[in-house]
Amino acid sequence: MTSDQAVFLLVVGLRFGIPLLIPKFPLPAIIACLVLDAADQTIFQQYTDLNLDGYQGYDKALDIFYLAIAYLSTIRNWADPVAYGVARFLWYYRLVGVVLFELTETRALLIIFPNTFEYFFIAYEAVRCLWDPTRLKRRQVYLMAAFIWIFIKLPQEWWLHIAQLDFTDFMKRDVFGTTPETPWGEALSQNWWFVIVMAVVIGLLVFAAKRLWPRLPAPDWSFTFAVDRHVDRSAPVDAAARTAWDWPRVIEKVALTSLITIVFAQLVPSNDASPLQLTIAVAVLIVSSSAVSLWMSRHGVSWSTTAREFGAMLVVNLLISIGYIALLRRSDTPINEGALVFFVVLLTLLITLFDRFRDERSALPPAVEPARDGGEAA
Repeated sequence: MTSDQAVFLLVVGLRFGIPLLIPKFPLPAIIACLVLDAADQTIFQQYTDLNLDGYQGYDKALDIFYLAIAYLSTIRNWADPVAYGVARFLWYYRLVGVVLFELTETRALLIIFPNTFEYFFIAYEAVRCLWDPTRLKRRQVYLMAAFIWIFIKLPQEWWLHIAQLDFTDFMKRDVFGTTPETPWGEALSQNWWFVIVMAVVIGLLVFAAKRLWPRLPAPDWSFTFAVDRHVDRSAPVDAAARTAWDWPRVIEKVALTSLITIVFAQLVPSNDASPLQLTIAVAVLIVSSSAVSLWMSRHGVSWSTTAREFGAMLVVNLLISIGYIALLRRSDTPINEGALVFFVVLLTLLITLFDRFRDERSALPPAVEPARDGGEAA
């Protein structure tokens, strides 16, 4: 393995691995995903000689992956139905927009369907670090989402996808008066005024924070990133959740996984399957695996850990996929078998997390009354 390949595998491995920490440590994990997403191409440019043509498509798919894990963690951790409903809408709204963009390559769609979900998720989990977020009033939740949508994401989406400006290039060329290839240290050494301005801005932010802090409600707990320290999971998980056919659950799994599959399928050069064909294939996989899972649950089979359930369902889904491949081979229909296996692994992971988190959500306590009746809120 060359050093270029090692760097590439390390970065991509982190982009797949770090999102798995989001359900337990939402805020630091998603910020790490966000930082790595912003830095990956710079890392490749500085430390490798790799040809990055086409990487933008992979980058977008990896973005969808970590945001999908973030959405699944809202199922697990967000007891407030209003906040969860807003997050759910924002997630699927953006996901539909990404699918439309991938199919039409109309960049304006990315500003019509902005990624408000990500920053809404970050803001809500930032509140949880010190306060119980279920204390937020309905109006506060809506205003938070609206503020992020209008004043943060719309300008950002215009910058990235309409103006197509790169922040690093803009800063070095238009602010520092250097070239995009100039190292950051050298660019800053030639522009001490910027360092002074940033020091003043940081000082003002610290001053504002000190003035604002006494006006905030008293923290509900000591600062922590670990969500499980303050999410009440004492109630037993509904044992009947997996022993009855649940069409709403199956339909959402089909919608979630088919939309993600359509995005990922655009990365496969030899992929000739239409979105409808992909949706049908995913629906067959989801319904079949759900039926097998239901049969196993009714016969007393349960899984003590997520890893064991993932392993078992992966075997089931791979067997279903082998049968699907065999049928396509007999009909001489072209298929990228390596891509199919990759999708099956990815979808099995998302399906497993979806099912387990839906089960855990059934045991969450209801949101506290002040969030709905206008009482004291964080």
